[in-house]
Amino acid sequence: MLLSMAVKGARDGGAEIDPIVLRDYQISPCLEIYGCKKDGECAIKDDFQQIRDRLLSADGIMIATPVFFYTVSAHLKILMDRCQSLWVKKYWIGNDVDERQQIVRKAFLIAAGATKGKKLFDGMLLSMKYFLDVLDARLENRLLCRGLDFEGDALRFPEYMDAAYRMGMEFSRSAGRIETGEPRGDG
Repeated sequence: MLLSMAVKGARDGGAEIDPIVLRDYQISPCLEIYGCKKDGECAIKDDFQQIRDRLLSADGIMIATPVFFYTVSAHLKILMDRCQSLWVKKYWIGNDVDERQQIVRKAFLIAAGATKGKKLFDGMLLSMKYFLDVLDARLENRLLCRGLDFEGDALRFPEYMDAAYRMGMEFSRSAGRIETGEPRGDG
């Protein structure tokens, strides 16, 4: 529901949206066979390559995930792990600093978790930072929602719904702007 509001805001702001619902694709987990060491291409051939290409061609990336055990959903984690091939390409194969100064995509994250713990999003945000790095993206904004456990819970929090719409609209206006980034590979 929050993602739908953010998408509506982004569309109302003039953005073109190319939705990717990960559960609708066949993506194997990373098998850590390092077939990507040769040229940065993942050796497993499935829907990952299509999704990777769509992400790399986007000006901005909007991600929504529930929080399970203080991290992202399994579908998103599989995609993140498969992007290890991009990390290999960027930091092992393309180790020339100038090659890593690339266009920065902007990213917007929506995460929803059931508990109200202080550290609910800490681990996920750290993983997201490095995942976005291999996509040459920077987390521009985030909407982190606590107290959401069941379908429809977001409706009990109109402030979350309003924020999702507003942030989606703001994101649509900023995602098209690009800038040169400094090399990022610090961890």
